Amino acid sequence: MYHFDEGIERRGTNCVKWDVPFVTSDVMPMWIADMDFEIAPAITKRLEEIAGQGAFGYQFLSDQYYEAVMSWMRRRHGLELKKEEICYVPNVVMGMSFAVQAVSEPGDEIIIMTPVYGPFFKVVCDNDRVLLESPMKNDNGYYTMDFDDFESRITPKTKAVILCNPHNPSGRVWRREELQAFADICMKHDLYIISDDIHSELITEGYKHTFISSLSKEVRERCIICTSPSKAFNLASIHVANCFVFNEALQKKYKDILERSHAAENNAFAEAALLGAYNDSEDWLDELNQYINGNLEYFVDFIKREIPSLTVCKPEGTYLVWVDFRKPEIPSVELHDYLLEECHIAVNDGNFFGKLGDGFARFNLACPRATVVKALEELKNKFA
Repeated sequence: MYHFDEGIERRGTNCVKWDVPFVTSDVMPMWIADMDFEIAPAITKRLEEIAGQGAFGYQFLSDQYYEAVMSWMRRRHGLELKKEEICYVPNVVMGMSFAVQAVSEPGDEIIIMTPVYGPFFKVVCDNDRVLLESPMKNDNGYYTMDFDDFESRITPKTKAVILCNPHNPSGRVWRREELQAFADICMKHDLYIISDDIHSELITEGYKHTFISSLSKEVRERCIICTSPSKAFNLASIHVANCFVFNEALQKKYKDILERSHAAENNAFAEAALLGAYNDSEDWLDELNQYINGNLEYFVDFIKREIPSLTVCKPEGTYLVWVDFRKPEIPSVELHDYLLEECHIAVNDGNFFGKLGDGFARFNLACPRATVVKALEELKNKFA
């Protein structure tokens, strides 16, 4: 039994979520996607052992690291991996950026489906590729991919599409048949698929995450899958992530980019953190998912019952909730500051997720239930 209701003190620890200037003492930070829970004890134990070794020179990843990744993916997802298919990267965004470089050249087009996590825009544009946006369909808060629109945007210059699975910010966990329809279009037009699956361990009860690479051998050969224990186990500052590259030629190209970028060296704590998470903390994660599910249910049910001016749909995965504030008469450019100043809640502004995020805000519910309750009362006072 873990004590998620107790949370953990984050202020004064150089914590981005809590220690930035706009998060004053009266503000509830429900923005950037990290958690206000103490990490799994088994991970702390592993990290303490490394901290006590007294030397932190150059290190490499042992076979235990790769075995832990392979075992976890097999147990939790039914995904079979070979050691050589696992490419260590410091974080998923870097992994996606290297993937863009591996599957395209400057001037080529990359498609993203919007609204979507802000760095998707940057990993395309910062690598001098041409960004194409395919808007998703929004049915009262429930998002689906618009396959006709997606296919209509593909040109001979289009080389890849970046998928978010589960989707951030909507919380959709794509069903197998949705992924198959998506993959069919990609195969038809010879597109590579770069898939961000960092939230794949944070799944609401009753839903199942599917790696798109598991659909078929043909699809697998055109995929780069980006994963990390950092989101589910709250390890972002440890810098440990893995990209799975299955095609041998693409794998060589990807690893060459890692070498040229000097990004393949791991820090001393990376392996210990991953082993503590994947080998020793499965029960902690299962209990975490139950607790987060309770937060999601409470938040969504309260808004639907008490604040009908807002529109929200319960996420199928992640601990993030995408709330539509377009009905209240607040200009979208002022929404973030209004929530901060009037409701004392720091959120991610919808514009971070593209133009289709206008009038929306993303709430992070990986926090003690008391914070969720207090935030909802603030919202009720202003929007009910």
